[in-house]
Amino acid sequence: MQELYLEDSPIAYYIDDAANKDWIVFIHAAFVDRRMFEKQFEYFSGKYNLLAVDILGHGNSLRARKGDTVEKMSYWIDRIFQKHGISAAHFVGVSLGSVFIQDFANKYEDKVLSLSCFGGYDVNNFDEKKQRANSKGQMKMMMKAIISVKWFAKANKKISAYTSEAQEAFYDMNVKFKKSSFRYLAGLQKLVNTYPQKQRRYALLIGCGEHDIPAEIEIVNEWAEREGCEKIVFGGAGHCVNMDVPQDFNAALESFLQKCDS
Repeated sequence: MQELYLEDSPIAYYIDDAANKDWIVFIHAAFVDRRMFEKQFEYFSGKYNLLAVDILGHGNSLRARKGDTVEKMSYWIDRIFQKHGISAAHFVGVSLGSVFIQDFANKYEDKVLSLSCFGGYDVNNFDEKKQRANSKGQMKMMMKAIISVKWFAKANKKISAYTSEAQEAFYDMNVKFKKSSFRYLAGLQKLVNTYPQKQRRYALLIGCGEHDIPAEIEIVNEWAEREGCEKIVFGGAGHCVNMDVPQDFNAALESFLQKCDS
């Protein structure tokens, strides 16, 4: 994929536009970068046009200036759309990435063909008690990172992936995460429960792995029941399902996208 930078922003993004087809936008999980989707890039190249974005403070999106916050991610993605003439796209987000694709849909609904959220939660209807519990868990992990990023990455890989191969791939990306980038994540709270719940005009797919934490599985089940949308719980997978079981993930995602296109 071709690496590009968005002018007057810190954002690095990657494009494969060889296919004469709709676009898929991939947004990665926290502490890693667009490389977590390597198996998806290989599979979908030539079938769809592909766009991957490094979240602010992750990967190569490090040239932040005063006033740059994660709240601007949707704005930056829309500028990428304008630059490359992308009228609308399918969006795929894993964990933190699912927050940003939902925020984009809240702000630019007419540019969304579908949303696929894995290991995430409904940002427009997130229980405050669960939100506080989630914040406490994140703080404990961050304390490890303050002491040692390697210690943090070793602990985080076991939470984020289930298979040994996926854990090592996650670790190799996580260990490069800079401590200074933690400050950007504070802005995430402003994206949660900010917009009212409303009827979606696009298809929604949500999922997680059977070995994800029980709270995440509960969130996904409740979300699917509330929305009446398609849900997948992947066997043999943890939090980052696309890394743990890429073949199953790719097949399920392709099947969903084909339904959207028909």
